[in-house]
Amino acid sequence: MQQVCDTPAAVVAGKAKQVTPFGYQLLLDLYDCKKGTADDLGLCYEFLEQIVKVLKVEPQSPPFIFRTDGSRYPDKAGLSGWIPLVESGIQIHTLTPKDFISIDIYSCRKFEIDPLKKFVRSYFSPKKMDEQFLERGLDYNKP
Repeated sequence: MQQVCDTPAAVVAGKAKQVTPFGYQLLLDLYDCKKGTADDLGLCYEFLEQIVKVLKVEPQSPPFIFRTDGSRYPDKAGLSGWIPLVESGIQIHTLTPKDFISIDIYSCRKFEIDPLKKFVRSYFSPKKMDEQFLERGLDYNKP
């Protein structure tokens, strides 16, 4: 069964009322990724370019990606990247020493979660992946 972010129903005075969030955020933590992927600037850049197609959103610019100085910050060595979207943005942060990657996908449009998780696994091959899903701006559309 494919998981889709759906709008929740709030119960107000015994009646169901639809709450329309402003946005949806999928947070993924990837543990023990395939060796080298957490430090591969080209791969992470390409990941940010390609995930917009899976999410079916419009980028506002090419990705931005930066390497943390591993000699100055050995426990924080890795990459941080972001691609701005018309519909919000996607971030990636890696920690090379632990082969750990965190990915934040935020969109003001509903999206299917399972294709995104499959896409992420295909790039980084984590042994374990934790996920959290948030609905953002629940009061945004209130009168």
